[in-house]
Amino acid sequence: MSLESEARDRAEIGAAVDEMYAMISGPAGPRDWSRQANCFHPEARQIRTWLDADGRPACRIMGLGDYARDTDPFFAANDFFEVEIARRIDLFGNIAHVWSAYEARRALDDAEPERRGINSIQLFRDPERGWRIMAMLWDNEREGLTLPALD
Repeated sequence: MSLESEARDRAEIGAAVDEMYAMISGPAGPRDWSRQANCFHPEARQIRTWLDADGRPACRIMGLGDYARDTDPFFAANDFFEVEIARRIDLFGNIAHVWSAYEARRALDDAEPERRGINSIQLFRDPERGWRIMAMLWDNEREGLTLPALD
């Protein structure tokens, strides 16, 4: 792969990740879910993780429509801005993995984020759509779990 081709791939991957953040961030109100087509493959999965009441790992696996339905009530009632603070892209042929650290805030100028975490994003170079997110898993910082450096 030439340096020029790799730079182009990294830019396209970055644009898909940027679109994902832009799509979910904004003042209280509906989100434009048609924008999912700009960054997600139609068969993509989004996986929210957390610790249950017993401290055991848990997850919810959602298709694109499931995610929109699951988050609509929250976004309708809350200002929410998820801002990327660090990114690492690993690229191999037609697949890529992005580690994307984020901070979530109620307002962009909040002094402290409400939470921080990592989005683990896997992408595929679709011949018709370009780079698209196939799967995204995320977890938030908590006691005993802090963001790593993403150099």
